[in-house]
Amino acid sequence: MVKNKIVLAYSGGLDTSVILTWLKETYDAEIITFTADIGQKEELDGLEEKAIATGASKVYIDDLRDEFARDFIYPMFQAGALYEGQYLLGTSIARPLIAKRMVDIARKEGAIAIAHGATGKGNDQVRFELTAASLAPDIQVIAPWRSEEFRAQFPGRAEMIAYAEKHGIPVQASAAKSYSMDRNLLHISFESGVLEDPWFDASADASKDMYVLSVSPEDAPNEAEMVELAFEQGDCVAINGEQMSPLQVMETLNELGGKHGIGRIDMVENRFVGMKSRGVYETPGGTILFTAHRKMESLTMDREVMHLRDSLIPQYSSIVYNGFWFAPERLAIQALVAESQKHVTGTVRLKLYKGNIIGAGVQSPLSLYNPDIATMEADPSQAYDQNDATGFIHLHALRLKVASGVHGTSVHGAKLEQVKVEV
Repeated sequence: MVKNKIVLAYSGGLDTSVILTWLKETYDAEIITFTADIGQKEELDGLEEKAIATGASKVYIDDLRDEFARDFIYPMFQAGALYEGQYLLGTSIARPLIAKRMVDIARKEGAIAIAHGATGKGNDQVRFELTAASLAPDIQVIAPWRSEEFRAQFPGRAEMIAYAEKHGIPVQASAAKSYSMDRNLLHISFESGVLEDPWFDASADASKDMYVLSVSPEDAPNEAEMVELAFEQGDCVAINGEQMSPLQVMETLNELGGKHGIGRIDMVENRFVGMKSRGVYETPGGTILFTAHRKMESLTMDREVMHLRDSLIPQYSSIVYNGFWFAPERLAIQALVAESQKHVTGTVRLKLYKGNIIGAGVQSPLSLYNPDIATMEADPSQAYDQNDATGFIHLHALRLKVASGVHGTSVHGAKLEQVKVEV
């Protein structure tokens, strides 16, 4: 009899290794593992051998780094996405790509379900499953951590380690690192363990070994480094005059930013499921790209277009954070964003120094900045008549004068005499 097939998002860690065997036993199914190479580097070493040894019938390890940078990171950065004013959405933006590829593999292999090891308390379960619902509503999703049977069998880490030993599952479980880590091309996130205490100082010397992509600002070079980023229609296409693909841009900026201690964020954020969560993030390259893109927009983007796009940033960021990447509202906003980026072309020069990104110049053939009009000296073009500002101010002040006359109070709360306002 042909067994059913399940595609499992597999990292090779304790949780997904145990889940692989548990799924195989519980569903009497073939387990096909899928690992997306989105920039984890050495974390992928030996993963295929480990999955086969754990019982996988087939292993997919797909290099999705180019697609990740080109089709996910770049469009998100064009939108200026920043969740709750700090988080550059490094984990959030990776999940829809992983789930999309899982669905593709499930179709190809004739699998009845996809499975993931995301906890029932986190955001990732939502991101995986909303993507699946958008792209393949007929495929079942199995979430072991939301199964009472699974949680009863594995109430803690000790039970998972014992299960792994009993079944000969090759995992290395250790309490040496009392936090979890998730890495990709855009960032590394750290959470849980000691970080669950929001008073714990993750910037202290004792925590230096936690960081992977960046040195601490105190240990960064004492000499600043200049870098130039060239943009075409909102996308960075070259660094220091060298043409690069989106993937090459991210890899280069990660190295530069990490060297100078750039891109560390420590925040308490609001998860979609309702609780607050403390996370520490390293996003060196993304932080440089975000800053440079904004500076490029300041020179080339129309004011009202910028303000309209900016008004959508909180909504867009929540859409990505909450897992609605393939939802119609994200696609609609993305279309507006793409239109807004048509003239965001030019070069930005930045100075990198001890965790800081300092603007050092911006230029563009499509610049909307006109020094003749903006100058504090006499306007040689006569394009701006300062006398016009009198009527401009009067018109904008009219409603304020009317309101003050009607309500009869000053800004200090004192009663005013009713004033007749000529309308």
